[in-house]
Amino acid sequence: MRVRLVSTEPRGGPTVGGAVDWQFAADIGGRLARPAPPATDYTRNQAIDELAAASTAAEPPVRDVTRLSTDGPVPDARIVDRPEWIRAATESMRVMTGGSGDADSASGAKAGAGLKGFVTGRVTGAQTGAVLAFVSSGILGQYDPFGVPGGVLLLVYPNVIAVERQLRVKPADFRLWVCLHEVTHRVQFTANPWLADYMSGALGVLTREGEEDFAGAIGRLGTLVRDRRNGVDGPSSGPNSAGILGVMRAIQSEPQRKALDQLLVLGTLLEGHADHVMDAVGPAVVPSVATIRRRFEERRNRKQSPVQRVLRALLGIDAKMSQYTRGKAFVDQVVGRVGMDRFNAIWTSQDTLPLPEEIDDPQQWIDRVL
Repeated sequence: MRVRLVSTEPRGGPTVGGAVDWQFAADIGGRLARPAPPATDYTRNQAIDELAAASTAAEPPVRDVTRLSTDGPVPDARIVDRPEWIRAATESMRVMTGGSGDADSASGAKAGAGLKGFVTGRVTGAQTGAVLAFVSSGILGQYDPFGVPGGVLLLVYPNVIAVERQLRVKPADFRLWVCLHEVTHRVQFTANPWLADYMSGALGVLTREGEEDFAGAIGRLGTLVRDRRNGVDGPSSGPNSAGILGVMRAIQSEPQRKALDQLLVLGTLLEGHADHVMDAVGPAVVPSVATIRRRFEERRNRKQSPVQRVLRALLGIDAKMSQYTRGKAFVDQVVGRVGMDRFNAIWTSQDTLPLPEEIDDPQQWIDRVL
């Protein structure tokens, strides 16, 4: 069954973003963020300068390998620390979820929300800030198509310094290697502007309250528990049924499940494509790429403490790691069979994106699209 976007137009009713005090989320996240690794001013300034230069230098080889063309000069990346990334992430999330840019409105002080809305906004803001604080110590870079007009590439220099020390790799090579991946995301979105609208439409379905109320969602969750107890597969069965994704799918409406599938498949494609390009470009411009890749994969697969495993599951980090692996295997196989020029048919429209079942069987996508 083709998974299509039900509607890209905003629907009436409140959004998830309207229930969050985003300013408070940014403030709390900044306070809770772990301190950056110790470094001299020279090391910090060198990392900032090299990352800025690498984000520009990575663009031509990425364009050459992807065969995707973008117009205009290469935009500058923003080199940020952890609190700055948290602030940028909250702004992006606010835009994605339909939250207000007015701090008073976001906290529920307007539109008759009163004290209850204010408290709700602060509570959800604190929760959001705490999650972003946890994530902020691990993210190396991110292309954000939503936070500012035209999108922006963010590179978190304290985390780059921390990981290159942990891996014991050449800093200049590692910084360029990181930029190859993140710049690929920038090229993906700038060469295919429709991708941002497609993501925004799916996110709108997920975050906007539908006709069914919260009681309906709880009822579906109860049905899931009862069916699982009786050995019956419900709507959350399938490749995305494990862990938190399974619970999410169980309590979502059918349009929301379809939108979630869209985002999961698109994320898998984007991450896998970026990893493929990073490896394809790497040997030509990053001399120690083989060592970096091996040690980075070992770091991805290392054992975590029980607390870390729970947090990673709740935040979907392990699902993100699966996206890299499955997505790269898909892109590797398709490009290996038909070449990059024919692979690029995938960016034509939402109808040429892979279906969920095609990610693990690339020949199905080749047969359907090419």
